[in-house]
Amino acid sequence: MEQGYLTLETGEVFEGILIGANKDSLGEVVFNTSMTGYQEIITDPSYAGQIITFCYPIIGNYGINAKDDESVHPALSGVIIGDLCETPSHYQSISKFSEKLMEAGVPGIAGVDTRLLVKTIRSRGTVKGFLSTKKVEGIASTVNSSLWVEKVSTKKIQYFKNNGPHVVLMDFGFKKSILTALLAENCSVTIVPYNTPFEKIKALNPDGVLFSNGPGDPMELKKWFPEIKKICQHFPTLGICLGHQLIALAFGARTEKLAYGHRGGNHPVKELMTGKVKITAQNHGYVVVDNSIDTDVFAVTYRNVNDKSIEGLKHHQYPIQTVQFHPEAHPGPSDTAHILTEFVKEITSLGETRYAVK
Repeated sequence: MEQGYLTLETGEVFEGILIGANKDSLGEVVFNTSMTGYQEIITDPSYAGQIITFCYPIIGNYGINAKDDESVHPALSGVIIGDLCETPSHYQSISKFSEKLMEAGVPGIAGVDTRLLVKTIRSRGTVKGFLSTKKVEGIASTVNSSLWVEKVSTKKIQYFKNNGPHVVLMDFGFKKSILTALLAENCSVTIVPYNTPFEKIKALNPDGVLFSNGPGDPMELKKWFPEIKKICQHFPTLGICLGHQLIALAFGARTEKLAYGHRGGNHPVKELMTGKVKITAQNHGYVVVDNSIDTDVFAVTYRNVNDKSIEGLKHHQYPIQTVQFHPEAHPGPSDTAHILTEFVKEITSLGETRYAVK
C-alpha cells in the first residue's frame, strides 16, 4: 500500500497509508469529535477547502449507505483517520469508506496518530496542511482564499412543492438535512443561490427565509450584507451556522476566528431563557464577537457552555432568530430540533403579514 504524508505549515509531518484519490491537496486542517456520522461529515459543504481529522479512532465500520449524503458532491480537501475498517457491517451499507473517497476524488491517509495531530492543532491553532504521496520540505503558509460559498452554492433556483408555508432557503452550502427537515414540516421550499438579491426574493413571495450553513470566512461575503439586512427586515428569518454569522454582521456586529473551531456532535449550549443545556451538532471556525452585539437590537438566546461564545440571537423588533449550531443535526443529537418546528409555526401564524424595510 502506498504511503501518504500530511505536512503542516508549522513543520510537523504525519505519515500514513494512502486512501481515496491519489493526488496532492492543500487545505485547512481541522478536527471533528463526533463518534458517528462520518458519511454526513465528509459530504457537508461547510468543509469545503478543509482537511478533516476524525478524532474517533475507527472509521468505516458501518460503511456508506445510499441516503445519508448531505450534498451531491463532497467539497472537502482531504481526510485523516486513525484506523480504517474495510469490512463494514450494516444492512444498509453499499460501499466502503475508502471507496466513497475514491469516487469523490478526495485524498486521505489512514493509520495516523490522530491524538497527536489533534493535540498539535489545539496547541498551534488551526493550521494549513498539504496531503501528498511524498514528503515535502515545507508548504506555503496560505491557502487559496477562494470564495468557497460560490463553489458549493446552487447555480439555479430549485423548487419543492408542498402544502404548508413557503420558505426560501438561501444556499450558502446547505446540508440536505435542512431541506429534509423543512419538507417534513410540510413546507414548500425554494432553494436560491447565495447571492440572490432582495428584489428577487421578494418576487418569490415567501412566508419566511432561512439562511443556511456554509464554508469559509463570513467577511468574504461583505458586499452582500445590505441585501441580507433587507431580506431579514422584510421576512421572518432563521439563520443557521454561517447564516447566523451573516445576519449578525449585516446588522453591524463583528466576527472572529476561533483557535481551532467547534466541530462535532457533542457541544453543550445553554438556553438562556430557561437555563437548560442542550447538546448540539456544530461545524464552524468563526464566532460572533460578544461585545459587538448591540443589545438594543439583539438579545443573546444561547451561549456555549465551554467557552461562553454566542450561540444564538433574537431580534427585538423583527421576527429574526439565529443559531450557531445545527438544529437539524444529522445524525444527531436532536435536542434543538424544536427550533425549526417553531420557525415554521411562526411563519404559518404570521401568514401574509409583511414587515416594512427600514
